[in-house]
Amino acid sequence: MQTVHQDTHEPLVQALHDLVQTGDLAQIETTLSQLTPSESVRALLLLDREQQVRMLELIKPEDAADIVEEVPDEQAAEIVDRLDAGAAANILVEMDPADSADIVQELGEQDAENILSRMSRRDAADVRELAKYASGTAGGLMSTEVFAFRKTDTVADVLKRFTTGDEDFERYRGQHPYVIDGRRRLVGVVSLRTLLTTKRSATLADVMSAATAVTTDASLDDLSDLFDEHPFLGIPVTDENGRLIGVVSRQAVAEANLQKAESDALKSQGIIGDELRSMPIRIRAKRRLSWLSVNIVLNFIAASVIALYEETLTAVIALAVFLPIVSDMSGCTGNQAVAVSLRELTLGVARPTDVLRVWLKEISVGLINGAALGILLGAAAFAWKGNIWIGLVVGIALALNTLVAVSVGGLVPLVLKRFDIDPAVASGPMLTTITDMCGFFLVLSLATAAMPLLIM
Repeated sequence: MQTVHQDTHEPLVQALHDLVQTGDLAQIETTLSQLTPSESVRALLLLDREQQVRMLELIKPEDAADIVEEVPDEQAAEIVDRLDAGAAANILVEMDPADSADIVQELGEQDAENILSRMSRRDAADVRELAKYASGTAGGLMSTEVFAFRKTDTVADVLKRFTTGDEDFERYRGQHPYVIDGRRRLVGVVSLRTLLTTKRSATLADVMSAATAVTTDASLDDLSDLFDEHPFLGIPVTDENGRLIGVVSRQAVAEANLQKAESDALKSQGIIGDELRSMPIRIRAKRRLSWLSVNIVLNFIAASVIALYEETLTAVIALAVFLPIVSDMSGCTGNQAVAVSLRELTLGVARPTDVLRVWLKEISVGLINGAALGILLGAAAFAWKGNIWIGLVVGIALALNTLVAVSVGGLVPLVLKRFDIDPAVASGPMLTTITDMCGFFLVLSLATAAMPLLIM
């Protein structure tokens, strides 16, 4: 169904190219209104750099903000940086302050100040405040729009706020009334049920309960755990002095977890950052090459093992068929162990100190799977060459290398995490190199030891 939908709108996407050239604002807005958010982003990124600027400066700032919010932060910043500073400021003002802060963090200091200086003092202050915090923390994910009241306010005051029809009230969606003291320190929260069942003359100090709050440095994992434990739609965020400065929503945490999962998946394949094919070729090639160049060096190291056993390989050429099978199957089992370790690290189930426990768990699986795979490969080798000793050599090599693979795959992410190295990036190359080296070594060393039996 989705493919049909996209094909139906493809002419509209292509039509934007000509409309931006002519500057037909009415038609551009009509065309964009018929596209989904993802199609609008696709339309923007298919334009060349000058046309992207022209379109975003032509349309209404709120419409431009809706599109820019859907673009990955790094590329959104690159696009915003090319806009007129005033136009960029107008667009960022229309975005959620947290999203604006993410983009500002990607800009150079001078470029960011040029844009912020064209915002109102309050809007610029909100963005500056949020830009101080690292992404993936409560401070980086929170909204500074807080539904807060003083202890001396009454239930009637809160209910009146609900019915004012305030245009900005939608920003408080998912928040309960938070209670603060004269210094804006968080002292409690009032449930909506309490508001509806309590006398309107009651003060909030009399009906509030203790609030569950986090500080600005709370991690994404901590926030995820809290939302798993409680049915909250939002959690208040306080500074080091207990002052209420924002609220992080369940939706923001869910989106951050999704982005993290996507980022980890890309990192595991050597893609660093938010790469899109609309980015400059030089940047894309440089980033990929930095990872590939490391891998080619590691592959040379693994291949050097073969050179040490060149005579064995020449004498029993059939072994050349089984070398890639042993290394590839071991790599597959190792990657399964890597995936589980990364998942457990993300969930907080495993920690770098759990090395022994993780290793014992992986070895138990590796013994079963290694034996099964070794028997299968050994039987296939015997059936092909009619020599049981070749079957034993490659079967035993695969079984042993499977144990190596699950051990490395299970433990390397934990060790890398211990030394603050991103396990999603480094685990794959290390696993591949070790399993290849060990696989080649096991096959060829066992073959060398059994040489008289292999060439009978």
